[in-house]
Amino acid sequence: MKHFFFVFFALVTTTFAADKKHVLLLAGNPSHDPGDHEYNAGVQLLAKCLTENAADLVEVKFHLNAGWPSPEELQWADTILFYCNGSGSHFFLPGNRLQQLSEQMKRGCGFVCLHYAVEFPPERARAEALQWLGGYFETHWSVNPYWSPNFKDLPKHPITQGVKPFSVRDEWYFHLRFTEKSSQLIPILQDVAPDNTMERPDGSHTGNPAARASVAAKESQIVAWALERPDGGRGFGFTGGHFHKNWGNDEQRKLVLNAILWTAKAEVPANGLESKVTEADLSANLDPKGK
Repeated sequence: MKHFFFVFFALVTTTFAADKKHVLLLAGNPSHDPGDHEYNAGVQLLAKCLTENAADLVEVKFHLNAGWPSPEELQWADTILFYCNGSGSHFFLPGNRLQQLSEQMKRGCGFVCLHYAVEFPPERARAEALQWLGGYFETHWSVNPYWSPNFKDLPKHPITQGVKPFSVRDEWYFHLRFTEKSSQLIPILQDVAPDNTMERPDGSHTGNPAARASVAAKESQIVAWALERPDGGRGFGFTGGHFHKNWGNDEQRKLVLNAILWTAKAEVPANGLESKVTEADLSANLDPKGK
């Protein structure tokens, strides 16, 4: 009887481990000033939180400095996250990388873009942005001011489980270009942008007549969203993440960790994925950018 119990336990343990979802986190090259766009440190911090608090749910791998994963790693992933420079600098643009990603999206792989990574060059990747993510930052249409939205009305969704209302000052992009198939898109974070977000002159990222009209009309601006794709995959876009210190905000961090789990089709804990980070954690792995 004891022998049977041991064998049964071993089989259950093996099966449970095989059910883990696979998370692939990809960080871009160093960018901007110290403390800003800390892609390498941010990805490693998220990986640490997942590994320490969701080891029974996911297995995590990451690449730094725009390192590109092998075909085997891409096929292995249940969700792929990009935290990197966007637009024409997006490191999924060279060679046939978009095609490689397309093959993964067709099988239902999740797709996550944080901050600058939500900016896609429309002439090269507009269709992919709308299909995989549901929306993107489009130059001369979207804007990137620094402001402090108040996220007080959170929708009922696995990504918001356990997340309390919060507010952090960041470079929250808005007036984004979204898919017209609105039934697939779920706004996660939104707020009305104040008039001072339109103080800068018109430019590729600073302002345009359409964005100004939207702000003047007091329309609520979506800055994070989820997508249920027809191929069975899930997407998540998050426009915050400019300031590395904001990963120290428990609510922002929980929301993004929940989103990673959700896009990988792992079960999000009822109270969200709890994690704690210290000042030492936030200071670790920062890019050597000087003072």
